[in-house]
Amino acid sequence: MPDNQPTLKQLEMRGNFIDRHIGPNQQQIDLMLAALDCRNLQELIDRAIPANLVDPEPLSLTETISERAVIDYMRKMRSRNKVFTSMIGLGYYDTIMPAVIKRNVLENPGWYTAYPPYQAEISQGRLEALLNFQQMIIDLTGMQIAHASLLDEATAAAEAMAMSRRLSKNASNRYFVDRHCFPQTIAVLRTRAESMGFEIVVVDPYTALEKQDFFGVLLQYPDANGAIRDLHDVASIAREKAALTTVAADLLSLVLLQPPAAFGVDIVVGSAQRFGVPMGYGGPHAAYFATREAFKRAMPGRIIGVSKDSFGQPALRMALQTREQHIRRDKATSNICTAQVLLAVIASFYAIYHGPKGLRLIAGRVHRYTQILAAGLHKLGYKLTGDCYFDSIVVIVPSRAKRIAASAREVGINVRSIDADHIGISLDETTTRRELRALWTAFSAATDAIPDINGLDRQISECIPESLLRRDDILQHPVFHRYHSETAMMRYMRRLARRDIALDRAMIPLGSCTMKLNAATAMEAISHSEFSNLHPFAPLFQTLGYQQLFSELEDMLCDLTGFDAFPCSPMPAPRGNIPVCW
Repeated sequence: MPDNQPTLKQLEMRGNFIDRHIGPNQQQIDLMLAALDCRNLQELIDRAIPANLVDPEPLSLTETISERAVIDYMRKMRSRNKVFTSMIGLGYYDTIMPAVIKRNVLENPGWYTAYPPYQAEISQGRLEALLNFQQMIIDLTGMQIAHASLLDEATAAAEAMAMSRRLSKNASNRYFVDRHCFPQTIAVLRTRAESMGFEIVVVDPYTALEKQDFFGVLLQYPDANGAIRDLHDVASIAREKAALTTVAADLLSLVLLQPPAAFGVDIVVGSAQRFGVPMGYGGPHAAYFATREAFKRAMPGRIIGVSKDSFGQPALRMALQTREQHIRRDKATSNICTAQVLLAVIASFYAIYHGPKGLRLIAGRVHRYTQILAAGLHKLGYKLTGDCYFDSIVVIVPSRAKRIAASAREVGINVRSIDADHIGISLDETTTRRELRALWTAFSAATDAIPDINGLDRQISECIPESLLRRDDILQHPVFHRYHSETAMMRYMRRLARRDIALDRAMIPLGSCTMKLNAATAMEAISHSEFSNLHPFAPLFQTLGYQQLFSELEDMLCDLTGFDAFPCSPMPAPRGNIPVCW
């Protein structure tokens, strides 16, 4: 074969990741080697790395494969995941990402490869999207100020705990947590509190606070079992003790419910996942954080503010950056990218696209279906643990929880088996009438006893007391009323993207992170339902593809680093399952 002809192996490897995605081509490498007076890359490595740091043992990693082979391999892997209808709840819900957002943001390198927004002059588009996110959170929570997202709800709650300690005049090191908070939140709080010297006390705060001393309290609204409680009394007791009250609130429920600010609380945190972001087996999801104006200097994260440039034109900037990337390296405890900018952007666009009317329809439908489900279960002879709920209920099923949960799985639905006597069910915007009937079938031995949905719909009445229903207008800023058609939304997102620097239009010379250096082939997985639509507490037999992915990733990392094991999540895993948080 002539010297200039590629080998069969080279032909088979056409389109591999190394050639397409890692660094310069051979001609550019030769030019750089010549400038460094090196004959080849090995000589450069020998000069740059001390001999005692070089490991002569070869890696056991598999050889490079083509993009087509990767796609085929990932297809087989994801086929091992089984996507059931999820009604587990606990802070993770199925949602519908509008196609205009999926195609123009999630799958658009103009958004997912953009430079981190701490350099304002090349980030005006994302800064506006994050400003919209802040306004959305302020409106829904009723608080005076909000920042532009954090890592996830559990770590946002941990930040609220630390902020409460900084601001509280109470000398106690005790922090009270509602026992009906989400288990992953309690797990993260325990871990963070241990390093800070705080004592976490998990109790029913509605009955256990008056005779106790504490610097803060965390409530869930609605709680993990779906109950909606009046928060006035707990917030009042906390104020009397110079302690701060934090509420972890479901964002979609706040469309219909009284905002936490109406109860006099100090901090509100939560997840923006329900606003168009897939469950993704636990993440990533952007968290929100809102508080009083007086506390803004103590907030974690960043606030986007409106200013003026040197020409007197409106310009956006980081008005406040605490515990983020600083110029002084010893102060850099985290990076702004960890605050899930892309997911916060998606959530803000979700609110803009639907607007206040659309969000009320979505929240109203979820709540209505939950009431119909509860009415049907009552008709089948079951009782609930509470009668005031938004989208989640707990059904009393004496000694039948495992059987009913298994019957639900047989029709493709995952419910939450709390204990032998209780089943938890959470609905979302994807719930259908067919799934309600399938649930009733799982609870009933007689198929002819299945209730009529239309008849129940005519009979039910509102289960939420008038005092807990929202009556004020939400999302009144013009941006939430202008872009409700697909074409208008597409043009708005394109207009913002043009104000940013991303890899689709320029090189990014400084160090960066997240998805910017990922090949498009590697990014495909986030759009496949077998990866994106799994609940983190789904039974393990439904997530074998993910388990394979974790196992192979751990083996690769151990091979590269020499360590014995790697965790696939920094978050403590309740109930023996692994909520993934990249």
